[in-house]
Amino acid sequence: MLGLEITSIPSILPTLKDLLPANFQQLQWIMNAYTIAMCSVLVAMGALADRYGRKRIFIAGIFVFAIASLLCGIAMSAPVLIAARFLQGLSAAAMLSCQVAVLSNQFPNGPERGAAFATWGIIFGLGLGFGPIVGGIILELASWEWVFLIHVLISLVTIILAKKGVTESSDPNAVKMDFGGMITLSLSVFGLVYLIIQSHETSITTNTGLAILSGSILSFILFVIIEYKVERPMFDFSAFKVRNFSGALFGASGMNFSFWPFVIYFPIYLQSVLGYSGVVSGLTVLALTIPTIIVPPYAERMLQNKGPGFVIPLGLLTISAGFASIWFAIGLQGTSWMTLLPGCVIAGIGLGLTNTPVTNTATGSLPPERAGMASGMEFSARMISLAVNIAIMGYILVNGVFEGLKGILNISDAEIMPIADALASGNIAAAESLGVTTQAASEILTSGFSWVVLYGAISAFILCIASALACENKNQSEDDDQSVSVATE
Repeated sequence: MLGLEITSIPSILPTLKDLLPANFQQLQWIMNAYTIAMCSVLVAMGALADRYGRKRIFIAGIFVFAIASLLCGIAMSAPVLIAARFLQGLSAAAMLSCQVAVLSNQFPNGPERGAAFATWGIIFGLGLGFGPIVGGIILELASWEWVFLIHVLISLVTIILAKKGVTESSDPNAVKMDFGGMITLSLSVFGLVYLIIQSHETSITTNTGLAILSGSILSFILFVIIEYKVERPMFDFSAFKVRNFSGALFGASGMNFSFWPFVIYFPIYLQSVLGYSGVVSGLTVLALTIPTIIVPPYAERMLQNKGPGFVIPLGLLTISAGFASIWFAIGLQGTSWMTLLPGCVIAGIGLGLTNTPVTNTATGSLPPERAGMASGMEFSARMISLAVNIAIMGYILVNGVFEGLKGILNISDAEIMPIADALASGNIAAAESLGVTTQAASEILTSGFSWVVLYGAISAFILCIASALACENKNQSEDDDQSVSVATE
């Protein structure tokens, strides 16, 4: 469900644009409401699960996720759908942080742990990998509402399986909830993402923009202070003293600086520029995501043999190489799914190499009783990176389109910006209404996408270097007991 809910939604965004209707910024919020909610409370949900029981919080999260999915499916307007997506993200945070903590508890070490995380990666990858095509098929056979309503049925099955198969576990040393940290982190992330998405309407040069930026910075400073002061922080900064944990978080961020935000925007390019249907677009995106199903067992084996300092940077480097190939293909004359295929497969292999080793390393670097917190910190790094980079990639795309339109339209910037927003969401007709030819509009949209892809390639490469520097070498690993003692100081 978590995988499907991330990658099936982009397939229906062009439809939501017309049927709800929703503008480009609202489409971004339909994606970001989910990710912002997740990253705001992931660590808190992990801490909550550590204290009150991971099985209990996991099942509660599934139940609320079912209700939220029902609300999404019956939403009649963009604001209502955005609100329901936020509730979906809150419940998804409970599901995600608990499932990793449950795996860490039931498979504490050895080959079984690697097999468990590899299997988890394959199942998660099935949702992520087939999400685009599932969204396209549901749209063709039924309606966009069923992309959400299908999760109501899956949730019922999941609750039954969880009651039968999950062993209850908790942290005996857990104390009261860190509500101060939860609130301040949520406010700082929300303010940053809001400023990026609304940058053209709420610039940081305006009084409103400055107030939001100042509030975000102040909230983050308060968050850091609170986490250092509380007895049992939800975000334990001392964990960063464990080098492999830090390297894993760089890896978690690297995937979401590049791969997953791009998957959200990629269908717009495929449908609006190349003219593919929802199903064909889904099949093309499948080439990007299908390796995430095949590669995890090999990645886990590589993790055991060579360590995180080898496999995580290798994965990020491969993602960067894949994006470089996609960037080259987009710039060619006669771009098609065939020219995009090599880069998509390479980037997908890179994600498969990175995805489960990051989670296994992060949770395995800290004591088992802190698995919920470790899982929450790692997935918060993922979701915060995803939320911020959905906004950044959207900003790059819109501004690339804006500059292209500015070069051919003799109207004011204020008049161009709504057209740029519409064209960035795939509405070629919006540009045509001002006399821009279909070919010129497609070229402008392509140029904007090429900047987005280049950003993804550079980001993954930079975080590859950061992860390589942070992780321990296999031959230089410190004693596990020492790492544990540092992490629990």
